[in-house]
Amino acid sequence: MREPVKRLVEAGRVLAIQDEQDGRRSARITLQDGQLYLHPLLRQPTPVHAYTLQESEVVGVLDPSCTLAFLDLGWAGSTRGRVIIRLTPDTPLARQFVLLCRGQRGHTYRNTNLLRVGDKGLPGERVLGGDYESNDGTGGDPLLPNLQGQYRWSGRAGAVWSGWPRWSTKSAQFVITTRDWQDGSHLPCAFGVVVSGLDVKELANKETSKNFGLEE
Repeated sequence: MREPVKRLVEAGRVLAIQDEQDGRRSARITLQDGQLYLHPLLRQPTPVHAYTLQESEVVGVLDPSCTLAFLDLGWAGSTRGRVIIRLTPDTPLARQFVLLCRGQRGHTYRNTNLLRVGDKGLPGERVLGGDYESNDGTGGDPLLPNLQGQYRWSGRAGAVWSGWPRWSTKSAQFVITTRDWQDGSHLPCAFGVVVSGLDVKELANKETSKNFGLEE
């Protein structure tokens, strides 16, 4: 990245925008450890001296065969870590996850909570989140009409998967396994895996909120 562009990004002056009939939404583009991060589209004022790019053009330069998403985790009032998730992009659940990371259709995982921990301290421990509607586990309506597809099986810590039937009204919710299964169990609907960032075991030990987006 050229130095003048880098300075603009670091100063928060480069935004991705989406213009619609009812107004404009914009997404921050940030730089961390040499990587660009695209944050979700939000209705927010566009700074007067900002440089803007169409959000679709920004996403268009991403490698479609290797989609990385991120979630920022915070507790006690501040952001404490970032988790990078590698998605399997040719699956409907992964495509839906990206839509909710980007906020392209107005809904986003931003400021949603990790709702509960299953089997805490035991093999197969996992955390549930992603209720973008109610933030209490009662919502999470799917954005795509058909979530059927060919999914990986995984019993490893870091697997990201759907905890609800793909026809459920909660199928936008997701689960992250935080401890390996040790009885040979494998989950049939994994669509991503945590590849870096905060130790996944920390997810089960904190009250968290999240900011989702895409990494380039």
